[in-house]
This record gives sequence, structure tokens and C-alpha cells, in this order.
Amino acid sequence: MFDPKEINQAAFAYYSRLGRIKLYVEQEGTESLSLAQAARVAGMERKYFSTFFHRKVGVCFRDWLMWTRINEARRLMEKNNRSISDIAWESGFRDLRTFERAFKACTGITPREFRSGVRRRLALEP
Repeated sequence: MFDPKEINQAAFAYYSRLGRIKLYVEQEGTESLSLAQAARVAGMERKYFSTFFHRKVGVCFRDWLMWTRINEARRLMEKNNRSISDIAWESGFRDLRTFERAFKACTGITPREFRSGVRRRLALEP
């Protein structure tokens, strides 16, 4: 796994092709998105896009996409009380087990532990 601090967020604003990818994922986040599809959105050849993305963003496309989807899942868990499987699906994962493993790899805790923390925080708020 990678350290999310390695992600160069400024690259998405500086390079328009990367900006298109970020916008696409934000708008169509629940869709399955392969490297080849992302390269088409960016208007690049797949292999070149993979290298370009990694050099400019600092992590590979797959890891960035996973991290982006996990952040969306965290936002959804903080916002509402829907089931974890619904949140996994809405944030772009098609398999609950894959979501749980990715969530733990990215955050260090399980989705259930995260949700419990959110509930505790909400209970303490005035």
C-alpha cells in the first residue's frame, strides 16, 4: 500500500488531462473504471497514461482510485446511517470483502470501527 501523503493533488489542477480524470471519477465514481478507460478519458495511450499518472501524481492510478473511493465511503459514513454494503456499492466497490480490505489498508481500521467512531463523535456533539 502507499502513503496518501505521496499523492500530489496539485497535479490534477496543473495538468488538464489529469483534471479530466479527477472530474470523471467525481461525477461517475460508482462506475467501474479500468486503466484503459481512464487513459481514453485523458486522451492518452494506456501505457503512457499509466507512466504519466504515476510520475505526476506520485502513486499508481489503481491506488489513487482506491484511495479516492475510500474517501468517498468515509464521507458517506459521516453523512448518513446507511448500511456499509450500500456505502461500499455507492463509493464504487462491487464486492463487500474487497471494500473492507481496501478500507483497512487505507485507514488502518475497518469500516465498522470507523462508523463506531463517527457515532461516538456524534453522540458527544451538543
